[in-house]
Amino acid sequence: MRLLITTPTAIVVDETNVSSVRAEDDSGSFGILPGHADLLTALNISIVSWHAAGNRIRYCAVRRGVLSVNGGAEVAVATREAIAGNDLDRLEETVLNEFRKRSETERASRTESLQLQMKAIRQIVRYLRPDKRSIMEGGSR
Repeated sequence: MRLLITTPTAIVVDETNVSSVRAEDDSGSFGILPGHADLLTALNISIVSWHAAGNRIRYCAVRRGVLSVNGGAEVAVATREAIAGNDLDRLEETVLNEFRKRSETERASRTESLQLQMKAIRQIVRYLRPDKRSIMEGGSR
């Protein structure tokens, strides 16, 4: 089976002779063996692991993404960020924490941006809404 993990700018993993793949989506952890039915699922921030040639276990930290199984012979992961490695402890401690921090920062930035947009909309509405005093003055003239 072939495993392909890509980001928008790089091919992080392109490995053949993979005997199994493990990943995690919202329903939990799952495994894929050769001949698996076609599948499409969204991944969380997690570790994708696989058994490579020589029964070596390899790992790749992914920052969300889409995993697809095609024809039971190819597993492809498209993700925003991915870092492959052989040391699971390092990936979990360093990389996953960094991915989580970036996600929190992005979430906070989106919230701030939405707040600024709402303030701008309120200012525009205030400007476009006629002032009650000017209506009364206009009516008394």
